[in-house]
Amino acid sequence: MIQVNTAKRLEGIGEYYFSQKLREIEELNKQGRQIINLGIGSPDLPPHPDVIKVLQDEAAKPNVHAYQNYKGSPVLRKAIADWYAKWYGVTLNPDTEILPLIGSKEGIMHICMTYLNEGDQALIPDPGYPTYSSAVRLSGGTPVVYELSEASNWEPDFAQLEKTDLSKVKLMWVNYPHMPTGRLPQKDLFNKLIAFGKKHHILICHDNPYSFILNDAPLSLLSVEGAKETAVELNSLSKSSNMAGWRVGMLSGAKERIDEILRFKSNMDSGMFLPVQLAAAKALSLGKDWYDEVNAIYKERREKVFELLTLLRCAFDTKQAGMFVWAKIPASHANGFALSDAVLYNANVFITPGGIFGKAGEPYIRVSLCGSVERFTEAINRISNAGI
Repeated sequence: MIQVNTAKRLEGIGEYYFSQKLREIEELNKQGRQIINLGIGSPDLPPHPDVIKVLQDEAAKPNVHAYQNYKGSPVLRKAIADWYAKWYGVTLNPDTEILPLIGSKEGIMHICMTYLNEGDQALIPDPGYPTYSSAVRLSGGTPVVYELSEASNWEPDFAQLEKTDLSKVKLMWVNYPHMPTGRLPQKDLFNKLIAFGKKHHILICHDNPYSFILNDAPLSLLSVEGAKETAVELNSLSKSSNMAGWRVGMLSGAKERIDEILRFKSNMDSGMFLPVQLAAAKALSLGKDWYDEVNAIYKERREKVFELLTLLRCAFDTKQAGMFVWAKIPASHANGFALSDAVLYNANVFITPGGIFGKAGEPYIRVSLCGSVERFTEAINRISNAGI
């Protein structure tokens, strides 16, 4: 085997936590452990039947299998614009202010690669989605952590940020409803973010995939007056439409931002399968009944998760949004990793340690709502029997 050194950009970039943990769980399952995985937020419910039918019907046509427009189908872009107008009250030009993505996760990388050079900095929330930090590092930039806390309602401390050297900061990653804490956004917070971005010439990058899950009032950062001058927003059908494996996301913002990011993206892929785009357009046209149906299921599951967390003597906010429940661990365990391991090895149930989302998350755990009520009931029974 020849020696080929990996690129410097991979230094400090480890394998994604869930990738590593799933291998361990697979090995435990081979031993007959039958692990109940309550860690990952992958929707276990199908999309609406009409969405699946559009995919089937369109895929059967002979003329839909070619390369697609780099900016996505006009049908999908129009559907995204209509969706933003209906649910967020945001007006977007479908021809110039929307860029469909092969999942919003790729958009995080595209944004970082478009704007960050070596020596540039990006503000990263702690706790927060680990991909923000990884994408910044891979692009050559430097992540600068800003800590969130329960005491500050998991919102940035702008007074503290103003005291720091922001001269090299080009991007700020934010995410509300917040993952992993489930904190809902307030319009006042969004106003502060836009004012902060304008004052310091920082591009505010808002990741917004959870706004429809257990939330009756979806909110977009772009609804703030003047937001397009200093912000872009990522969104996704993965959570709200049960289409995680379909990989359909979107980027919205000013024409200038879309054009700049397209320069990078168009060199990385050739657009998504047209029937998927048309089915996504159908998903975006669904009414309130769809979201109510999905949320009724998540509400029932959340009650079981509350029961599970109470059994573990954890403290939690019952008004969280999104498809997880974030909870503070009892003093009997050193950190979330210790409690997660105790539950995994003694009760054959996997829950996510909060520390994977940053140092501020270490005293917490996160439980996914992606599982049947029966599955949660079994997990509760196992934990109870294990006496954790």
